Amino acid sequence: MRFAGICQYDGCNYSGFQSQKNAISVQDKLELAISSIGQLNGRINYAGRTDAGVHATHQVFDFSTSDDRAIHQWFNGINSLLPVDIAVSCIKEAPENFHSRFDAIDRTYSYVIYTGKTRPTFQRNYVYWEKNEIDLKIMKKEASHLVGTHNFSSFRGSKCTASNPVRTVKSIEIVKKNNFVIVHLCANAYLYNMVRIIVGTLLDIAKGSNKDIKSILTSEDRKNAGKTAQSNGLFLTGASYEKINLNQEENFSNSVIFFPA
Repeated sequence: MRFAGICQYDGCNYSGFQSQKNAISVQDKLELAISSIGQLNGRINYAGRTDAGVHATHQVFDFSTSDDRAIHQWFNGINSLLPVDIAVSCIKEAPENFHSRFDAIDRTYSYVIYTGKTRPTFQRNYVYWEKNEIDLKIMKKEASHLVGTHNFSSFRGSKCTASNPVRTVKSIEIVKKNNFVIVHLCANAYLYNMVRIIVGTLLDIAKGSNKDIKSILTSEDRKNAGKTAQSNGLFLTGASYEKINLNQEENFSNSVIFFPA
């Protein structure tokens, strides 16, 4: 049998989602909980490999098991064994050939920027604090040029090993609520550090840099883009599939930790 689910986690205490030698990962914690409840055949699959310090509200995973347990038994059992900074919000039976990574049509990342004048005391691990004035109108205009199929070589990190730098950005939305600006980016796939470099570049432009996205894309040169934004403001917030419908009750944009009254 195969099950798929949604995992959410605070990435502060982990080296990333993917298992690594001599490091603590979300994958290791999740697999330990699953294997403590029943038979885990092999390792779990997952939608996106998030780096150290990156969070998730919607990391899709799947696993194969020989145990015929009810969904509520998996759900309650796994959550009872996970640390407090990791939780499974949904589990359902999946097609036997389902794969969280390879079957994903697209993935959505959200980057949270705090623009208040005072350093964010409580949200400091989940936002990037931008102390300078930013022009949201220019930021949105420049961001629109990222939509479509492009060579994103200018927005790939130095450790990127992808052989093909062409990716398709389906949508990019920038919203503001109170002192928070959130960049929502949906694409078919991503290059290493792509979202963080895009956000860092957009912030540079919004603060008055004379660079522009079209020229940066055309150059296909990382040196022409902006800095890589910090990891703590980044969240994996969605993944879409044709083979299975996975939903959870809470929407990222409604999270009260980011939007206090």
